[in-house]
Amino acid sequence: MWIALHLPRLSLETFAATLLVDGLGRAASVAAEAPIALMDGQRITVVNDAAEAFGVQPRMRRATALTLAPQILLGQADPKRDAEALVAVAHVALACTPQVVVPVPADDPTVSPHGVLLEVRASLRYFGGLERLLQHLLGALAPLGHRIHVASAPTPQGALLLARAHEIWHAADLTAAQTALDKVPVWLLGPGREHWDALQGMGLRMLSDLRCLPRSGVARRFGQGLLDELDAAYGLRPNPRTPIVAPPAFESRLELHARADTTDQLLHGARILLARLVAWLAAQHASVRRYTLVMAHEQRWRRDDVAATELEIALAEPSRDAAHLAGLLSERLAPLQLPAPTLELRLRAADIVRRAPPNGELFPTPRSEREGLTRLIERLQARLGREQICCMAALHDHRPERAGELRAAEPGVPGWGARRARTSGTAGTTGKTGGGPVHPVWLLDPPEPLAERASRPLLDGRPLLMLAGPERIEAGWWDAGLAERDYFIARASSGALVWIYRARLPLSAEGSGWYLQGRYG
Repeated sequence: MWIALHLPRLSLETFAATLLVDGLGRAASVAAEAPIALMDGQRITVVNDAAEAFGVQPRMRRATALTLAPQILLGQADPKRDAEALVAVAHVALACTPQVVVPVPADDPTVSPHGVLLEVRASLRYFGGLERLLQHLLGALAPLGHRIHVASAPTPQGALLLARAHEIWHAADLTAAQTALDKVPVWLLGPGREHWDALQGMGLRMLSDLRCLPRSGVARRFGQGLLDELDAAYGLRPNPRTPIVAPPAFESRLELHARADTTDQLLHGARILLARLVAWLAAQHASVRRYTLVMAHEQRWRRDDVAATELEIALAEPSRDAAHLAGLLSERLAPLQLPAPTLELRLRAADIVRRAPPNGELFPTPRSEREGLTRLIERLQARLGREQICCMAALHDHRPERAGELRAAEPGVPGWGARRARTSGTAGTTGKTGGGPVHPVWLLDPPEPLAERASRPLLDGRPLLMLAGPERIEAGWWDAGLAERDYFIARASSGALVWIYRARLPLSAEGSGWYLQGRYG
């Protein structure tokens, strides 16, 4: 069972992707409203609906098109640009089946095929049937922004021809496929385009007309290639295909139609590259840990000989969520000062983690809550800098003031979540957990001396009620911070719990009397 994806407007869509947002921040959706045409040399090759409404047609000369539609936006057809966009479609397809083929026309290998083939017989059971597989496939292709024709047939060549002839068509078996192919125009065959004028002059418009002729005469007049392609479509000869393999590292480029001067313009182009990155990650069944956006600058406006600016985005937690990746990039681009306008964007990624996709959750779980905290830290680091976002890390020291330190938050490091769970909600930073004494989270630095009356400590002029203690801490004999203390948990007159201590020895270096070390709650 072969599925063919045909992209009839691929050249126009890839050109429209190079258009930037305007000064008002409106997206480059002008492709659906303004007349646009692509040229090869001085002749029009493809037009959109708006240009066609003005009477502009393929094969028309450039001067004629400008006469009919003076406001028409003209661009150059670029097979390489189309091929790069088609690779992203193939990567999406690889997430559904490993048997994905990008057919190259035999008559001209430099021409973009504008189609992708998938062999899905082995994947139907996993997705729950052809209908659900197609629903999943088209949903994954939607972010790429292409108009797609879909057809299925038992032969790859037959599926391609049906996809080019119909927007949606599914042939359940070979007989149904052959019946549908009889009504396909002859010019959709590769050799048929070359001999279309002669075939049309002979009244041969459909494949059924061609099949009625003697094969020897057709081969002698139009070449054996026409019959070979016809037989492959009808399942009368083998038609082996070589599947593609996703590259181990991702790299894609986007040449902009005009120079980009603002962050919004850069972000518009970068979103297209991020959509391709997500498609590649889906093919790898992986998430990305870091990616790099390279902005190539216009040569005549360069300062300090800076040919390109590289911006590396490091994620605290691997992800392949396009919205999340774009959000981090937006935070990093906002304060960036470019040395010159940008003409080309390139996106690279090689640091990935292969893992199963997350399961859908009806209610919040510890994992989803941790993911929310991780993404918050990522956004703060992107906006303020990695060194500005810190967390408390526990140290192996019994002295409360030395039991922890501030470190740069690194949620992406394995085990970070476990360390955070051990330090938060425990005895401040002392690491006391389990059945041991519970220490407060908030500690005073330095400890506050307390007045006393009849050897009883006072807080705000009122005596404290001792609830637990003493807990003896004697440490630091190996350095200059010797601590010899007896700690107590006490309750103030307001009902608040506090953590106090006094020196174990009357002549201690820390001095005598009571001290307030921390507060609970």
